[in-house]
Amino acid sequence: MHANNLDVLPRLPDGAFTLIYLDPPFNTGRSQKRQSTTSVRSVATDGSHAVGTITGFKGQRYERIKGDLLGYDDQFEDYWAFLEPRLIEAWRLLADDGTLYLHLDYREAHYAKVLLDALFGRECFLNELIWAYDYGAKSKNKWPTKHDTILVYVKNPARYYFDSTTVDREPYMAPGLVTPEKVAKGKLPTDVWWHTIVSPTGKEKTGYPTQKPIGILRRIIQASSREGDWVLDFFAGSGTTGAVAAALGRRFVLIDQNPEAVAVMRARFGPVPGVDFLETGRPEDLLRSRPRTRGTR
Repeated sequence: MHANNLDVLPRLPDGAFTLIYLDPPFNTGRSQKRQSTTSVRSVATDGSHAVGTITGFKGQRYERIKGDLLGYDDQFEDYWAFLEPRLIEAWRLLADDGTLYLHLDYREAHYAKVLLDALFGRECFLNELIWAYDYGAKSKNKWPTKHDTILVYVKNPARYYFDSTTVDREPYMAPGLVTPEKVAKGKLPTDVWWHTIVSPTGKEKTGYPTQKPIGILRRIIQASSREGDWVLDFFAGSGTTGAVAAALGRRFVLIDQNPEAVAVMRARFGPVPGVDFLETGRPEDLLRSRPRTRGTR
């Protein structure tokens, strides 16, 4: 669906999705003018009490101070005011046996962990996954940043679906320490995933700048959903979540408001049977009366 996800999500039914994967903007900062703000502790002129308009940690009062105009397109004046209502909707849409995967980088992952613990409860936290890769610039004045973080939360810690036996195995790092049988079979992944990025010259490349590898989404969808289950990605980008879901026999809903993303997905899903593109209409109808073998966008 080509739409603002926050306009669509409230119209989808509770508990409809076994798996929700989110790869929101990383708040990294690039090329569109936005005005920055800073929250500072507010104290009355006589020092007696706070008079700010914003309530923060432990009831402290803050006031919003406008800063310089910055050139950013992936930075929000209040990133978490943008993301929090979408996470709340995601939680409502998760089935009782469902799992949420939130994909971020080092700039926001630690804030996200605190926010998700507060919103959903620490008992619902399942894993912190580290996707490690080795590509791009090599910093010489600090340790090069070569990983993303994927936070995994389950709706019900007593009922969530997870089947690691369906996941593609990977080579042992020290094959000489295990039997030849184990080497041939490969090992189950841990919470650290070594996987290359999408090759700029590979056949998987769609041209979308933040495209994620099929291998990463395949592992997530294999482990946390069954054939016929519904999968949701409302920051869909290049549509990798839907492409993998379709290949694995899952049903899916993808949402993005970026026309470039929609154009990429139209080209990507053009040959795939049973995929519908909805520009207008009732998004709640997407999940009704669909054959379990069809993918839906």
